[in-house]
Amino acid sequence: MRVLTVDDHPDFRTVAREVVSATPGFTAVGEVSDGAAALDAIDRLHPALVIVDVRMPGMSGFEVARRIHQADPDMVVLLVSSHDLADTAAARACGARAFIRKEQMRPAMLRGLWTVHGPRPPLPTRPEGRFTPNG
Repeated sequence: MRVLTVDDHPDFRTVAREVVSATPGFTAVGEVSDGAAALDAIDRLHPALVIVDVRMPGMSGFEVARRIHQADPDMVVLLVSSHDLADTAAARACGARAFIRKEQMRPAMLRGLWTVHGPRPPLPTRPEGRFTPNG
């Protein structure tokens, strides 16, 4: 799982990189400090998961998530903040799949998020003529 972190605080970017690296199957492919750089990095790095700080100078995390979702509704966006989010409806409206406090970010949380919100493989199809109503 390719992960991009977007946060204006270098210390959190370091923590996020360490958590992502400690999560089996996840790889930190990039880190940027603002929304405009995030949109550019997404085009270059093609992450499957983008971790976005809610409060950043310039473009907010809500706006970054909205633009990501508009461009690629299947990309998973996780909003993070060191503050409680009073308006969870705003987080859902922008296309983010989840919101967590930065302190909650752990490998198990990333795996759980991906299990719940990651893309689903297509359901297998039955060969024609093999379906029976009772079985």
